[in-house]
Amino acid sequence: MDKTNTTSRSERRDAAENRQRILNVAFRLFEMHGVERVSMNQIASEAQIGAGTLYRRYRNKSELCMDLIKDNAALFFDDVEIYLQENAQHPPSERLRGLLTLFIQFREKNAELLSGIENAVYQGSDSRTSSPLYDQLHQQLFELFEEIATETDGSQSISLFKTDILLTAMSNDSYLFQKNVRGNSPDRIVEQLCLTFL
Repeated sequence: MDKTNTTSRSERRDAAENRQRILNVAFRLFEMHGVERVSMNQIASEAQIGAGTLYRRYRNKSELCMDLIKDNAALFFDDVEIYLQENAQHPPSERLRGLLTLFIQFREKNAELLSGIENAVYQGSDSRTSSPLYDQLHQQLFELFEEIATETDGSQSISLFKTDILLTAMSNDSYLFQKNVRGNSPDRIVEQLCLTFL
């Protein structure tokens, strides 16, 4: 019985070490080459583990990127929660603007990993909100749009549509097009989103 417990703990420690090695190698390769240019096989090779070991833990690069970004995402949602609580007395349109500003700042700091998440999610799913990160952001945006509709006696049925379209407008491709091709600063993008959706 002692031997079984020791073996079990050892396997868990090995799995944790493999996970950390995978994350370290993936982060380094993504920083050097970009998420798109790095293959799962390259990560497995550099981490000196079998491809099967890598795929048992992460089915694709999107899941790997989600694991790499999860701590930053948790901090982002903590910041959002604090912001929304501290500004609960302000109109929902103002809180929505603040939420967009926080998300754009988060996007700027985590652009490459968000790109990896979005590209894999969008290619393999009918839903553009198929990750926990976007599910949570979708819910917060939707609630603010619902609050705006209630205050303005507007139609609440459009809140879901607005939320979906706003998330699409803030997706990697749209955001980078506005920033790099159109020359809009992050602040200008937030301003234009607010003018469009509020």
